[in-house]
Amino acid sequence: MKVAGIGFRTGADMNALLAAYHAVGGTADALATSAHKSKAQVISELARHLTLPLLFIEADDLAQQTTLTQSARQQAQFGTGSVSEAAALAAAGPHANLLGPRVKSPCGMATAALAQAPHFAARKGSQT
Repeated sequence: MKVAGIGFRTGADMNALLAAYHAVGGTADALATSAHKSKAQVISELARHLTLPLLFIEADDLAQQTTLTQSARQQAQFGTGSVSEAAALAAAGPHANLLGPRVKSPCGMATAALAQAPHFAARKGSQT
């Protein structure tokens, strides 16, 4: 499963979020962002537009993630170096990996990162 973590500034519009999502590859099974952004209509609109489930990640869960990007502003505000990277990792679950660092929309108002849950070839004891 791939999860696109989305970070965005207040005032970001749908075009900014879409641009960030497409810049990171535009292939996800779900979207995730900070629970702090849960009242922002634009993230719900993005999820509806892409017909993807949307997960809101609590600050404590964001802070537990190891991100590739280290933004001092994000660290001070959200307790993580990158909201988009941390949200993607937390939503993808234990042992998930980032597929690369976050990318910014051309306007700089939104970021996106992809994380992938690990794949297990076969469960122990199952037949293939």
